[in-house]
Amino acid sequence: MKIFVICSKAFYKDIPPIKEKLEAMGHVVELPNSYYEPDAEKNSWNLGEKAHSEFKAKMFRMSEERIAGMDAVLTLNFDKNGKKNYIGGATFIELYEAFMKNKKIYLYNDIPEGMLYDEISGFSPIIINGDLSLIK
Repeated sequence: MKIFVICSKAFYKDIPPIKEKLEAMGHVVELPNSYYEPDAEKNSWNLGEKAHSEFKAKMFRMSEERIAGMDAVLTLNFDKNGKKNYIGGATFIELYEAFMKNKKIYLYNDIPEGMLYDEISGFSPIIINGDLSLIK
């Protein structure tokens, strides 16, 4: 299966062992858009608001194209800044793209409580609670 990992930049440090396990299971793993350039967004802000807006638009379009070629997305949703199972705005948009393209949606942990709970629940994600063997 071709799997696109989506998550907050804060979780990039958690990706390598997960990627390794998924590949050992025979999956092809694609990493987040800015994984190899984690400061790209901050650098775009340094160029001004217009540059940052253009950067975000480029990332959204790139995600849409990449998701189209995947079988599934795996959302890494760990705790961040006191928020349990955090899913940020950009990751939510990627979840929506996956839903609209009828891709399998996996959440590493439970759906976070909060204002987007109902929307994420509506995507019918498969919650694996850290058990990568449930990705099929």
